[in-house]
Amino acid sequence: MHEIELPGLDGGNLLGYLAALGTLRVLTLAEPEAEVRMSWVDKGRWMPVVHHSRISNSEKLVAALERKVCGESSANAAWDIGEDLTLTRSEFGRHMGAEALDATATRREAADFLAAFGSDAFGTGTKKEQMSDTEFRTMSGAGHQHFLGFMKELARGTGAGHLTRALLEAWDYADDRPSLRWDPADYRPHALRAEDPSGDPIKTMRGANRLAVEALPLFATVPKGRRTGTVAFDDRDGGTVITWPIWIAPLDLNTVASLVASEEVQAPDRATMSRRGIVQVFRARRFTEGKYRNFSPAKAVL
Repeated sequence: MHEIELPGLDGGNLLGYLAALGTLRVLTLAEPEAEVRMSWVDKGRWMPVVHHSRISNSEKLVAALERKVCGESSANAAWDIGEDLTLTRSEFGRHMGAEALDATATRREAADFLAAFGSDAFGTGTKKEQMSDTEFRTMSGAGHQHFLGFMKELARGTGAGHLTRALLEAWDYADDRPSLRWDPADYRPHALRAEDPSGDPIKTMRGANRLAVEALPLFATVPKGRRTGTVAFDDRDGGTVITWPIWIAPLDLNTVASLVASEEVQAPDRATMSRRGIVQVFRARRFTEGKYRNFSPAKAVL
């Protein structure tokens, strides 16, 4: 197994964490016959390490990712259901049913994305006929910011250089929109600013956003009581939070998916986490200001 460090990604940053999981998922699906795993190492922050039976260095890793996530052809069919997750329950149910019938054990990417996007089981708040959507949704068209539209735009506009800077270099935030608002740096409050920041150009890491999209199928949205919930999210202290684990043993995609979805991670204790090989747990708060959702900087909770 070759070991390839990804020093650009920080496991304590939600966007960096999602980009790491997206990298693992893309590499796993790209070569089903290869052995692909991921671990984390403490370098003053938690850095992911890819373990791959065939890819031997970072240049080859970026090239493998480029073939799968760069260009319009890399967009998933599930992203074509609209610009935002504002479909009616019946419309979304029809898409879900069609993809479920078409899915196989080895070709189910569209179905997995739809399962992550939402559910037709319940409506949204007072909009009883509108689908309920993922807790990762941060925008719904206001200010020309479109959740699914931005995914397609990321696919079209991301190149190998964006991936290299996101994975292997210190983040310089030199890229223009789109951003999916999963990075705490995407929040630009008015307080203590001399001028309204809403007119400032959005600067982000395009490669990290593009890879983070590929992690969404690990976070299904499913009925939870009389509402829907998204894997890794919980309501506590009057707000919504997301909690995620950091592990040190090289794990494959299926094992990582089970860890991310584990109820034990939501209320971690050191002894249980140690038995699971989890060395740290991070939690970030999701909040809404104006027309957009944002995520706070994460805190270590273990």
